[in-house]
Parts: sequence; structure tokens; C-alpha cells
Amino acid sequence: MANPVQGKALPTIWEVPNVLWSIISSVLQQAYPPNKVGRGRVCFRRVLNGVIYRMRTGTQWNWLPKEFGDDSTLHRWFQRWCKDQVMAKIWSILVSECNELKGVHWEWQAADGRMGKARFGGERTGRNPTDRGKPGTKISLLTDQQGGPLGVAIAGANVHDTKLLADILHAIIVERPRPTPDSPQHLCLDKGYDNPTGHRAAADSNYTVHIRRIGEEKLDDASQKTYPAHRWVVERTLAWLSKCRAILIRYDKNWENYLGLIQLACALSWFRRYYVPRGF
Repeated sequence: MANPVQGKALPTIWEVPNVLWSIISSVLQQAYPPNKVGRGRVCFRRVLNGVIYRMRTGTQWNWLPKEFGDDSTLHRWFQRWCKDQVMAKIWSILVSECNELKGVHWEWQAADGRMGKARFGGERTGRNPTDRGKPGTKISLLTDQQGGPLGVAIAGANVHDTKLLADILHAIIVERPRPTPDSPQHLCLDKGYDNPTGHRAAADSNYTVHIRRIGEEKLDDASQKTYPAHRWVVERTLAWLSKCRAILIRYDKNWENYLGLIQLACALSWFRRYYVPRGF
């Protein structure tokens, strides 16, 4: 597909734009072909707009504006989409589109995690050490050089980052190019990954790993740098995801539903990159 708009930055997405809907509708039609007889099907575009609204505001399903339709219908379709990996498919298609346009920068990648509240508990939650032991969830994210999300995993807040590193490296949403001596792939990690588990997970995936050693001080500008300054982009992307209140605070007991919201937010961020070639 040719890039539809160049130059003007895209505002925050609250409703599915026409260009994006042309991509999403093909996924939904293939997964859920319309019935030839019987009751007419709900408008998928309106359902998705309701899901986006809920993702950004964190409102309860039964408090969604009536313009999105029946809240039970929205919730039921959202759960079905998450179970059938529809959000992941949309994310994958948009990353593939960007990759064809040379918009995915594989040379430098970064991974990190953040802990958040899990208001009602549920699967893949644990005692949050930064929130007085209350239920919490950890999001572990892998991004490319410009902060585009490539893989995500969730677990309890008490799970160490290194135990999730292998999961996110295996959960990259598209097929990852094979690193070569001429085109290596670097992985930047913070001190929390400086242990045998972190080093082994990166080495098993054929990365050239860059982990700041525990106790190592930053070098000033006059000293020779041995650590590339590419890790901050993953922290920025995690901060962007946290602007969606239903991601900042987990309200879903079902972990697949919560993961589906994160995957949808990642897909929308890649659409912004596809929509505006200069980046997010």
C-alpha cells in the first residue's frame, strides 16, 4: 500500500480512520464471514471504536456512551477478538506494512518492563513490590530503534524482568530478519538484565547484547563509550502506552483481554508510523 498522508502529524486516534479500517475490515471479514441467513450482524467498526474509547478512558463497559451500542455486545465481541488473536493479527499486518516500507529498524532493539496496578486481580498478576504488595501486572516490551513495539508479554508484577526476556523475544509479532555478520542486531538492556538468565536469553536469539553492568558508572562525554544510547526508546514507548488508562491500570481479570488492549495500542502506534513516514 502506498502511504496515504505525508507531513501533517496524526492526532490521537479515538475512532478508526478510513485507511486503517480498510486494513482491519479485511481481517474481521476473513475471521467472521457474515451469515447468509438470520439476524444481521453488529457493526464491527462501531464495536472497535467502543473498544478504543474504553482503552483510552478506562471506563466500565456499562458506562460506555450509547453511541457505541449495547455494552454487553461490545464486551462479548471484544473477548472473542482477544481469544481469536484478532488484535495481534492487526498489529502484525501493520508492522509488516512498515517493514516493506523500510520503516522497521532492526539494527538496534531495546527491551524493558513496567509494573502497574491490577485493580481486580485475575490471572497473571502478583504482589507489586512498588505498591505495598497489592495485586499488580508487569508489561515487558521489545521495541525497534525508534520505539516501535515488536513484542509484548505480561506476567505478575513480582516476576523478574529477565524471566520475561525470552518470552518477548519469541513473541515478536512478525518474522524477525536473521542477523548476519554484516547486519548484526543489537539488544540494549538495563542493569536488571545483568545476570546469567538475561545474557543467555539474548545469546540464544543471536543478539549482540549490550547490558550495563551492575555497579558500572556512566562514562562522561570525554571517555570512550562502550554502551549505546538506544535503550531510552523503550521507556518512552511504555510511557506512551500508559497514557491509555485501561493499560495504565489493569481492570480486566482475564489476562487475554488485557493483552488484547496492549496489542491494539501497539497496532495504533504502528499505524501512526505508517501514516506519517517521519515517525510517531
